[in-house]
Amino acid sequence: MGTDYVHGYTPAETRRLADQAGTLADLLHGGTTYAPGSRVLEAGCGVGAQTVQLVTRSPGIDLVSVDVSEESLAEAKSRVAAAAPYATVDWRHADLLDLRGEKFDHVFVCFVLEHLADPTDALARLREYLNPGGTITVIEGDHGSAIYHPRSPSAQAVVDCLVDLQAEAGGDSLIGRRLHPLLQQAGYGDVRVEPRTVYADPARPELVDGFTRKTFIAMVESVRERALAAGLRTEAEWAAGIRDLERAAEAGGTFHYTFFKGVGRR
Repeated sequence: MGTDYVHGYTPAETRRLADQAGTLADLLHGGTTYAPGSRVLEAGCGVGAQTVQLVTRSPGIDLVSVDVSEESLAEAKSRVAAAAPYATVDWRHADLLDLRGEKFDHVFVCFVLEHLADPTDALARLREYLNPGGTITVIEGDHGSAIYHPRSPSAQAVVDCLVDLQAEAGGDSLIGRRLHPLLQQAGYGDVRVEPRTVYADPARPELVDGFTRKTFIAMVESVRERALAAGLRTEAEWAAGIRDLERAAEAGGTFHYTFFKGVGRR
């Protein structure tokens, strides 16, 4: 169940993921806690940005965090050791399919399905790891929900580059709107999906910096080299698009984005 991580495994991407997790911690993790002793699988832990939230909000859980990248796991171990030295995590360098035979009370998946060619199959396989009555929590974004002012064709063109490149890599950066049918198709019951919206304007400087600049614009910038190599934009067109997008983080600018959080039960 390997993935082509379109954003790349770079120090800049590691910083972006950390900025995103810190800025959106309450928004994304609000309402999600697990009882001490619960066995929880974090599928696709990446650099541990979300792992920190899991172990600090649900102390005492038996957490297994899995990722296919050794480099990301090393970063995750370091991040969690610094932020939550009391936490015990069972780190696994493995594909999700390597967990056959194991059982969990809960599964947590954040920003993973968007990179998979067959998210329904992945969700169905994760369901097999759940104990009867166990839950899955899935969080995904939807780049089609990005609404910003001032808007320009140049800015939208670089956002569309990210959407198109992720599709070429076999993923779907518009997957947030599909969470409900995906969970149902994978066999989960009691499916509930709700939007978690970010809105940033000059009255919310922490979100302008933490989300508009350091999360969304940085995410678009992460595919610059791919976009240029694919001939989707010229260097001048890319620079102009990013410059226009940055105006949403300046005086008079606004930015809106919606994440979707879904919960299902086996």
